[in-house]
Amino acid sequence: MTSRLTFHFLDGSIDDDVTIFTQSNTFRLISDHHIQRGPSFPKPIDFLIDGESGQIISRDKEGKLTQEHLDLPGDVSNGLPPNLLLNILPSTVETKISYVVPGSKPRVVRLSIKPTGSLPFTVGSLRRKATDFTIHVELGGLTGVVAPIIGKEPPDYHIWLQNGTPPAFVREEGPLYEGGPIWRIEEVSPTFSR
Repeated sequence: MTSRLTFHFLDGSIDDDVTIFTQSNTFRLISDHHIQRGPSFPKPIDFLIDGESGQIISRDKEGKLTQEHLDLPGDVSNGLPPNLLLNILPSTVETKISYVVPGSKPRVVRLSIKPTGSLPFTVGSLRRKATDFTIHVELGGLTGVVAPIIGKEPPDYHIWLQNGTPPAFVREEGPLYEGGPIWRIEEVSPTFSR
C-alpha cells in the first residue's frame, strides 16, 4: 500500500510524506520519504528510510547526500501512525512502536500510544465522541533521563479518532518538526466544545 500526506502552506512551504507498507497480519514499513522545506521549516529535511535494507538517506539544504545504515526493528513506523491508530481499539491500554528520528545522526526511538480520554463534538445536529490517542516519545538511555530535567523532552502528540466502525480522523495536535510549535490539524465540519 502507498500512503501520501501533503500539506501546502500559504508561504510556499511543503510537508510531503510518502509511505509504502504492507499490512497482511501486521504493518511492515517498506519505505518512507519525508520532505519538509520552505519558510515554515527552519531545518528542512529530505529523509528516506528503506525499511528492508536499513539504509537511511538524507539530503541537506545544500543538496549534499548522507547515507547511513541502521539495524531497524521490524516495527519501524515512520509515516504510519495515522494508519496504525485506525487499527487500535480505544480499549487497548498501550501500543509501542519504533520510529526513526531524522537529523544529522538518525536514531531509533520508541513511541508509546495510549488512549487518554475522549472529546465530544458535533457534525451538524449529530453528537459524536472522539478518542484522544496520545503519542509519547520514549528517548531511552541517558538522553531519556536528562531531557526532562533540562526541558528538552519532546512534547506529546495527540490524534483524535471518531469512535465507531470504522473509526475516522477528527483532529491532531503536535509539532511537525523537532523543536517546532504545536500545530492543530482538524476536519472542517466538526464543532468542538470549548
